[in-house]
Order: sequence, then C-alpha cells, then structure tokens
Amino acid sequence: MELYLSFLCTQATTFTIVNNCNYVVWPGILSNAGVPALPTTGFTLRRRETKTITAPPSWGGRFWGRTHCSQDSTGKFSCLTGDCGSGKLECSGNGAAPPATLAEFTLDGACGFDFFDVSLVDGYNSPMLVVPEGGKGQNCSSTGCVVDLNGSCPSELRVTSTSDGRGGLACRSACEAFRQPQYCCSGAYAYDDKTSTFTCANADYTVTFCSPNTSQKSPQEPTTQGGDTETTATQGGDTETTATQGGYTGTTTTTPSSPLSNRTMVYEGFFDEIGASHPIAGTIGMTVAILWSWQLF
Repeated sequence: MELYLSFLCTQATTFTIVNNCNYVVWPGILSNAGVPALPTTGFTLRRRETKTITAPPSWGGRFWGRTHCSQDSTGKFSCLTGDCGSGKLECSGNGAAPPATLAEFTLDGACGFDFFDVSLVDGYNSPMLVVPEGGKGQNCSSTGCVVDLNGSCPSELRVTSTSDGRGGLACRSACEAFRQPQYCCSGAYAYDDKTSTFTCANADYTVTFCSPNTSQKSPQEPTTQGGDTETTATQGGDTETTATQGGYTGTTTTTPSSPLSNRTMVYEGFFDEIGASHPIAGTIGMTVAILWSWQLF
C-alpha cells in the first residue's frame, strides 16, 4: 500500500497549453528556485494551437502569456507585455515583467497534493483559465480570470502602445502603479484559502489563454505572425480583419451593433456573470481578482 501511494505521488504531470485567443500568444515558463527547468521555457502558440508539456514530480513554477512580440533586425526578441528580458523566444530562467497574468503551480506538495492558482498580483495582460483533468480533492476545480480587462482598465493602471492612451495592452496592479503600502499590503502575510488557492491529487492540467466565450480581443493587436490579410467572422456577427505590415499584425474587429461583452470571473469552478457596464465591471473584476488571487511563492 505504501509503495502504491509513493508511486502515485511521483507521477509526471502533463500540462496542455491552449491558445483560444484570436491572436498569437508566446507562453513563458519559469521554474521555482532549485527546481529543474522544463524542456521548454518559451514558445509560440498561434490561434487555436495546443502544446503539451510534461513536468517531473514535485515541479513548481509559473506559466504566463507574452503578447505583442517581435524580433528586430539584430535578432533580439521582445514583447510589449509579459516580456522576460532574455532577448530570445526561450525565457531561460527569467520571469515575466509585470503586468502579466500568472498561473502558478506546486506539484506533489503537502500530503501529495498539487497547489495552484491564477494570480493578478503582478497585474493582468490576458485571460487565463486552469482546468484540472482527472484529479481528486475537495477543492479540485477550475480557476482563472477569463475576463478581458484591458478594454475597461482604469486609465491610471492602463498600459498602452500609443501616446494618446488608447488601445490598452495590459492592466497594472495598483501596487505596481502607485507603490503605496495600502495597495501592496506591505508586511502582510498572504494566507491560502479555498477561493484563491486550489488543490488536486494526481491531476493533469489544461491552461487556456482566452476561454471559448471570451476570445474576443480589443482592436489593433500587433504580432509577428503573418504576411497576408485575413478576414474572419467572429462571435455575435462581428467581422475581424487582420493585416500584416512591417513585422506586425494589426487586428480590427468590426461590430454591427454594440460590442460583445461577456464579463465572466471563474472561482471555485463556477461562473459568475457580471452584467455591469464595461468600466465598472472591469474595475470591480480587477479589484476582486487582485484581492482574491494570492501567490503561493
């Protein structure tokens, strides 16, 4: 019996990384200190692509998405959000520059359980959902922030690509933006709780960028994919036109009526629909997510 339990606790874990967004994501991976790196620490994930990664027993680390990435004439690779500063596609032991949405894992922790969460403590740059597959546990359920907060991020927190402040790329945390103790909870201990930290035994995990009903992205999404022009019909009768120019891809979504808004937060495996206006919903969602999403590390 003891040998059997020991075997269960030392199984490798499979992570399936899915890009369900209407734009390219460049996932980055950082292992915790003292933990061996995974076979890849950064890669390209185009629209609707999936990549499977196997993690050894007791691995711990984080996943995040880099967006608006490009390579300059010298071959240096960089991203406008989530950049890890390596100058290459692989992050090679570097973490994400905030703001970035983080999926954090500690495998085979106390009592053989995996501990995981989706954190906005370092800000937000893309929707992310973690779904455990085949695991067991009292709090073994999906978690994430599946709202696209960039369009409704307060101006004081918004990261933009243009001088006029339009076209939000990411949303900083209040702590990073203002560096004040009341926003950073200086000296406070972040306790684990079942609304922000989740536990499973013997599970594999699917990490999805943009859940199926929140894959819509704000206009003018620069990426390095392309060389052509693509027009596709999207949710709600919208039309998305993608044109490549100078190594970047601009994406414009045309909506025949009011913009599609699906403000959905995921906690403890259920969906809580927020029907407020864009600015109010975004601000409330960001505030609640930051307060509820505490880091394990």
